[in-house]
Amino acid sequence: MVKKILHRMSGNKGALAPRKPWSKIAWSWLGAFLGIYCVSWLMQVIYLDQFDAILIISSFGATAVLLYGAPQADFSQPRSLIGGHLVSAWIGVTLYQLLMGSDVALLAALSVSISIVAMHFTRTMHPPGGATAMIAAIGGDAIHQLGYWYLLAPVGVGVLVMLLVALLSNNLSANPKRHYPIYWW
Repeated sequence: MVKKILHRMSGNKGALAPRKPWSKIAWSWLGAFLGIYCVSWLMQVIYLDQFDAILIISSFGATAVLLYGAPQADFSQPRSLIGGHLVSAWIGVTLYQLLMGSDVALLAALSVSISIVAMHFTRTMHPPGGATAMIAAIGGDAIHQLGYWYLLAPVGVGVLVMLLVALLSNNLSANPKRHYPIYWW
C-alpha cells in the first residue's frame, strides 16, 4: 500500500510542457496588468482610505493568472469566474456570521473546504474562490463590517472588471487559442 502511494508521488508520468511562445506571454502580461490595474484603480476611487484594508483581495491575483494566462481553461470561463467567487464569498461571510469568535483555523478550513464542495455542485470551480471565501471568514474588521456587501464590492465589482478586461485583451489577439470565452454559462 505504501509502495503504491509513493509510486503515485514519483512524478514519472510525463514531461515538462514546453515554454509558451513569447506572443502568449506578452498577451498574458498585458491582460494581467490591465485587469489588476483597473480593479485597483476602481477600488481606490470607490473606497479611497479603506483601499489597503479591504479591496484588493489576493484571490484576484490568482484569477488574473487564470483569465489572462490560461483563458481556455474551464476554471477561467465566465460561469466559473463569477459563480466561483460569488458562491465562495457568500460561504465565507455566512460562516463568519454563524461562527463569529470561533478558532481562526476552523473558520479558514471550513470556508475553503465548503466552498470547494459548493463550487463542485454548482459547476463553478474557480480555484481563487477558496481564497475569496477564506478572506471573508478570517479577514480583518473592515472586511467583516461589510457583511454580505462583500459580495458586491470588492468581489462582484472586481470580478466584472476583470471579466471585461479578459474579453478585451484575450480577443485582441489574432491567435484563436486566446479567444475568450469558450462558453458563457
